[in-house]
Amino acid sequence: MKIIGLLCVLAVAGVAIAQEPLKDDPKCKDPALFTRMPGFFMPVDSCCREVQFDTRKFLVQKGTEAVEQEVEGRKLDYEYTFDRSREAAPPSNLQVQRNFQNAVLKLGGKVLYAEKEGYYRTTLFLARGGKEIWAEVRTSGSVDGDQYYLAIVEREAMKQDIVANAEVMKDGLAETGHAEIAGIFFDFNKAEIKPESQAALDETVKLLRADPALRVWVVGHTDNVGTAEANVKLSNTRASAVVAALVKAGIDARRLAAHGAGPYAPKAANTTEEGRAQNRRVELVAQP
Repeated sequence: MKIIGLLCVLAVAGVAIAQEPLKDDPKCKDPALFTRMPGFFMPVDSCCREVQFDTRKFLVQKGTEAVEQEVEGRKLDYEYTFDRSREAAPPSNLQVQRNFQNAVLKLGGKVLYAEKEGYYRTTLFLARGGKEIWAEVRTSGSVDGDQYYLAIVEREAMKQDIVANAEVMKDGLAETGHAEIAGIFFDFNKAEIKPESQAALDETVKLLRADPALRVWVVGHTDNVGTAEANVKLSNTRASAVVAALVKAGIDARRLAAHGAGPYAPKAANTTEEGRAQNRRVELVAQP
């Protein structure tokens, strides 16, 4: 169990020994997606943590094997402890697991993994609000489920703090014939440009207005997840969306042409999430 969980266990142990009723630390709130099991609390602030962007590995069942799936996005960690001062007995490990699994299934999600040896552990998946939500529920492995740990990652692209710059793109086109438009965002498997892409589009318009003779291909790239045919189609649709946005901003359509390269021109290995993120991009390529 991670250090956050260990600190929470140690802190709660002192409360449990005294058999004082548990109550939540004011800083700890339940996640929006899940309610908690009855009788459970987060008594100290180390029982909950949020990181705006991080990575976590989830177990996923692939045939007869369990494989790790790395997921990046907003990461939330919670650890709940049962209040043993109550007259009611804590639930079983399986009862905790089944409650979370059933909740996700009712929302149209999936159970991607379930384990019943040592620590009871399950991986849950739900597509909601344009995001992939991954969750792991893990119980203590003791006779009953007096503690459980909940990890959630809301999968999304990292917020790009550095966006395209007209001068940088100009230099890239002059030196190598192509330049990435950093800061163009799309939702998963979608081609609609997200509003936070506006700064990058503005810089691209600035570049094109400064050199009226410049003609470019707008080239979309993807990672290798899914079929090559689907990725080529998606990348072409995204490139066309960027062209449409530039035309709407006043750039002559005759200076622009969309092209989808799909997974065929990666800039990094597709073996890691970091590499795949680098490969999902839009570039300008100078036309002769």
